[in-house]
Amino acid sequence: MRRLAALLAAGSLVLGLAACGSSDDSAAAGDTLKIGVSPVPHGEILKYVADNLAAAEGLKLEIVEFNDYIQPNVALSEKQIDANYFQHIPYLEEEVAAKGYTFTALKPVHIEPLGVYSKTVKTIADVPDGGVVAIPNDPSNSGRALSLLAKNGLLTLKDGVGVKATEKDITANPKNLQFKALEAAQLPRSLEDTAISVINGNYAIETGLKPSTDALALEAGDDNPYANLVVVRTGDETSEKIVKLEKLLHSAEVKKFIEDKYQGSVLAAF
Repeated sequence: MRRLAALLAAGSLVLGLAACGSSDDSAAAGDTLKIGVSPVPHGEILKYVADNLAAAEGLKLEIVEFNDYIQPNVALSEKQIDANYFQHIPYLEEEVAAKGYTFTALKPVHIEPLGVYSKTVKTIADVPDGGVVAIPNDPSNSGRALSLLAKNGLLTLKDGVGVKATEKDITANPKNLQFKALEAAQLPRSLEDTAISVINGNYAIETGLKPSTDALALEAGDDNPYANLVVVRTGDETSEKIVKLEKLLHSAEVKKFIEDKYQGSVLAAF
């Protein structure tokens, strides 16, 4: 659904490489759509498509899981995969501006609301003076985190900055909160050392948190610009396999799967 300060070791980036669904394992690579994903919820949603819907469309899927936010775009650019499904438009725009990728984003699939979590604090009002607050270190999500904290009364931002805010845009910090910017995948582990941590939805779910019930504060789904979607190399968006995948990802069956499985922790964006 991000410029990271530290990457996980290259050997641990790819967690899994698996042919999914009713696909014939002996199918030629040219007949298979290879897609890079974050394991949760993207990989789970795509596996549902592979196991239940793809065969009827004559579509074969191969799912490649990544546990960071850098490598899926690198792999797409280097033609190691045919598409990826892990990011939102603000992050994609950062990546394109920084690295010159020639990519095209397709239609929104789902939203992972950003949430505030804690192991010691029960409500936002209980956040202590001088408390350490961990936020994502990439610009598209750090601003999003600061905006969420501002909407919940923990700080005030300059007028108009919204989700593009940086720490320099904080105009009032009545609790003297101390901000700690971390790579997004590390945020769940930061809960041991922080008063609160603002965690991306996919990493929250991966580590056993349930955003709809465990978050002290959660982004709204309405008018949320951070919907995650499939991204392809520009020119591939009209390929038959991609068109079939998009049809299935935006089907009533997938919407129901998201609603039933995630119970409000992940929201369908169509």
